[in-house]
Amino acid sequence: MAIDLYYWPTPNGWKITIALEEMGLPYKIHTVNIGTGEQFEPDFLKISPNNRMPAIVDPHGPDEHPISVFESGAILLYLSRKTGLFGGANLRERAEIESWLMWQMGGLGPMSGQAHHFRNYAPKIEPDPAKLEYGAQRYTNEVNRLYGVLDSRLADREFVAGDLSIADFAIWPWILPEGQGQDLDDFPDLKRWHALCGARESFIKGKAVGEELRKPLDADSEEAEKARQVLFGQTARA
Repeated sequence: MAIDLYYWPTPNGWKITIALEEMGLPYKIHTVNIGTGEQFEPDFLKISPNNRMPAIVDPHGPDEHPISVFESGAILLYLSRKTGLFGGANLRERAEIESWLMWQMGGLGPMSGQAHHFRNYAPKIEPDPAKLEYGAQRYTNEVNRLYGVLDSRLADREFVAGDLSIADFAIWPWILPEGQGQDLDDFPDLKRWHALCGARESFIKGKAVGEELRKPLDADSEEAEKARQVLFGQTARA
């Protein structure tokens, strides 16, 4: 039976479709339209209590019992352990791969997301550019630093942790230089790696899943405005 993937075409969603394609695991897509609030539906919250996608349900989980997993990093770790692929062959390799996976989860992903927000989405919410200037500069600079860390890491190796791994699956979708105010020409080894991964059939297929569903959040439209309210206006009470 196929793994059920609750998904929307975002960098975190692409991580999982790329991994599933690389691992050759069958999967079934269940779209979760985060722009209309489907991530807050009670049935989805049973799978992903943090009301975020992606999430999976594996009908053939431990002891052949179904299991649900949420958070993209946790899903990648689960899939690598399930298949024995792309997670390292020994403790030393696993530690290296998981260090870079956590680097993406705790650094590149959140900082890139904030750079995108302040550079592209926030101007549609806050009309005063002066109020956004510090946030945009702060996160753009931090993404630049992180690109530099990755570029240095890739100076003497083909992939982030030596062989292709879940670290590459996690990091690659978040390298979106135009939206983050970056120029890949400033980072030649990162650029080489980004092109190498991007030419793989599984990366191409994984990133293409649901591409027709993507709509720009920085557009001047009623639909985009509603989506921004859903995505950026949530509190615990809401």
